[in-house]
Amino acid sequence: KFASSDLITGRKLKVRLKSAKGRKISSTRWLERQLNDPFVLQAKIEGYRSRSAFKILELNNKFEFLSPGVRVLDLGCAPGGWSQIAAEKTNSAFFKKNKKQGFVLGVDLKHVEPIEGVQFEILDFLDNNAPEKVKGLIGQRLDVVMSDMAPSSSGHKKTDHLRIVNLCEEAANFAFEVLEKGGTFIAKVLAGGAESSLQKALKKNFSTVANVKPMSSRSDSSEKFVVAKGFRL
Repeated sequence: KFASSDLITGRKLKVRLKSAKGRKISSTRWLERQLNDPFVLQAKIEGYRSRSAFKILELNNKFEFLSPGVRVLDLGCAPGGWSQIAAEKTNSAFFKKNKKQGFVLGVDLKHVEPIEGVQFEILDFLDNNAPEKVKGLIGQRLDVVMSDMAPSSSGHKKTDHLRIVNLCEEAANFAFEVLEKGGTFIAKVLAGGAESSLQKALKKNFSTVANVKPMSSRSDSSEKFVVAKGFRL
């Protein structure tokens, strides 16, 4: 199983960047954080598209919602880190012989480079006709709906929080329509107190609801993940 101790051994990285002409100070700080982040380095070593792959790995190790044969929808999938893990765990690309084959559909506004075992669709999930398009692509009910959707930052913390809660609510409402009995919903939210209606709806429709901040989330980030299991069809 994945553990934080599996990440990096040896001395801690300490990369300092000099300011470059035309590059903002904020960009330099972001680059330094990326270069000094052990999860970014380990993602490159493991061949994952992003450090966020470790978040879904950690959540799956704890809640066990991905397994061979499971059908998954990944909303806000770019650049593909969660979809990679889903494909491996569900055997959607026959990574494991003599196991049930799963299904993984990734949806995002951006183009995502192909991943074996994953079907990608460029789509704005907030478009009025998007839900019906996605239903047509999945064909039948799903076992897992997971959302890492996030709006472009406005620079205003409260506004960004409300936007991400809205995205999460849209994803949850769609999950209510397509999940199999006993299914699981996972979504990223930002801690801020505006998600009470979302929590209420999830508790009504699922047997258990947990709110988790994975070790792989940056300590200075307000993100957390809601994991709802046992969908009541």
